[in-house]
Amino acid sequence: MTKFLLSLHVIAAIVAVGPVTVAASMFPPAARRALAAPDDSQAAGTVRLLHRICRVYAAVGIAVPVFGFATATAMGVMGDAWLIVSVALTTLAAIVLVVLVLPRQETLVEGSGTRAVTARLAMFTGMFNLLWATVTVLMIVRPGSTTGA
Repeated sequence: MTKFLLSLHVIAAIVAVGPVTVAASMFPPAARRALAAPDDSQAAGTVRLLHRICRVYAAVGIAVPVFGFATATAMGVMGDAWLIVSVALTTLAAIVLVVLVLPRQETLVEGSGTRAVTARLAMFTGMFNLLWATVTVLMIVRPGSTTGA
């Protein structure tokens, strides 16, 4: 059962978090192009599409910690430091996405943003991606883990 849960957890992370990190990274330059050419419907459409990808896959991403907690419980590692740090960083990444990234994307999708908003958005997106990269490393390396991996 542990291998099955771990497989679901990893697949959910790839399918849900991957598209958010890529679309969120593509969003600021796409928004700058749309701001530079307000009459370009293709640029505006790209911005709307990238924002929709981020919103939808952020919601789907809830499956990642759900399967993660189930896996950790099955493995008996709920109290391990690497997991606690990973949970804290995952929570922080979710907060960055929901509070700092998605609202700024929404502002730009609505057409009321500026180039300065795209710069701050790029910074927050970088923070989000760095948090996820750190969580990924912790999940692989598991410092101090006694599970043999």
